[in-house]
Amino acid sequence: MLLLRNPTLLRLFIAQALYWSCAMIGITLTALIGLQLAPSNGLATLPLALLVLGNLLSVQPLSLFMQRRGRRPGLMLGAALGILGGLLSALGVWIGDFWLFCLGALPIGGYQASAMYYRFAALEAVDQAHKGRATAWVVGGGVLAALLAPSLALWAKNALATPFVGAYLSIAVLALAGLLLMASLGDGGLPPTPVRDPGLRRRLLGRPVVRAALATTAIGHGLMVLVMNATPLAMKFCGLPLEVASEVIRWHMLGMFLPAFVAGPLVDRLGSRRTALLGCLILLSSAAVALTGIDQVHFLASSFLLGLGWNLMLVAGTTLLGEGHATEERGQAQGLMELGNGLVAACASFASGALVTGAGWSAVNIGMLPLVAIALLMLRGGARQRPAAQPG
Repeated sequence: MLLLRNPTLLRLFIAQALYWSCAMIGITLTALIGLQLAPSNGLATLPLALLVLGNLLSVQPLSLFMQRRGRRPGLMLGAALGILGGLLSALGVWIGDFWLFCLGALPIGGYQASAMYYRFAALEAVDQAHKGRATAWVVGGGVLAALLAPSLALWAKNALATPFVGAYLSIAVLALAGLLLMASLGDGGLPPTPVRDPGLRRRLLGRPVVRAALATTAIGHGLMVLVMNATPLAMKFCGLPLEVASEVIRWHMLGMFLPAFVAGPLVDRLGSRRTALLGCLILLSSAAVALTGIDQVHFLASSFLLGLGWNLMLVAGTTLLGEGHATEERGQAQGLMELGNGLVAACASFASGALVTGAGWSAVNIGMLPLVAIALLMLRGGARQRPAAQPG
């Protein structure tokens, strides 16, 4: 098995599990804590939105830093930000300060930004024939988080005298484990010198294959953030307890990561575009299920499908991007992808709380439809022209 034979992939797989354990604790609890501490219900998801903003502010600097210094220093820096964010968030919960709690979300966003580069590091560790599998298997590290993190979140919630403080301290501990793991990651030498060309970003965006790849991952990621951030609040408004919400999040995470072991071979055999198109159709089915009812089974099934669609679009978009840039352009190209993901996710995070509290759960799911249509159009356009650069 490729994962077990390649020590770099194995480390990245475990690091992915550690990061998504932190993320899953945040997805399960942060909006609920925000609802308790925020001065108004509309601000309940502000900490999640600031987490996305922290991601957005970090993706480009991290990408260029790793292009110059290598993967290991950049990924260690990201994990250190996770430690800082977990400690600040725990302190905010402990003293009941909503704004300090929000501040802690910013460096956690930096940790998220660094973790999104694990899949790019995986691409660099294998040959061309195995890139889809490598990307998918590293993303699949989240399966371990899906199995363990919900129980960890519920246990840590009451581990200390002040509820929820232990949950955010556990984020700091998990990020510390990630930092130690990244310290043992081999860089394999410094990457090629990056292209110093102020017009490179514009030329990258002029390539249809790059635009299609960016749209695929940004829309898939943004819709996942929009719906998933709203889900715990929607379930609370429907009278479902935290334990049920935690189980729904578990199945969402399984949907996000378990199919990765199928998505990789699917990309390698069918191609990135066809796999992305399948992801779009699954996202539409997620919205359709959510619109048919508000029982636990509807939340569970729609959340699972949401995760599955996200997985296929992320893996397919990542490998598709590699068709559109040269090796020395990877810092700018990968930074563009993560910047696009962050921008769309930031808008989705800021909108989710106000949308679900103001317009309702159905409006959140109906809002998915036009964005999926845009992704389908971009994929169709990207299939018409080969990239202007050799694969990276």
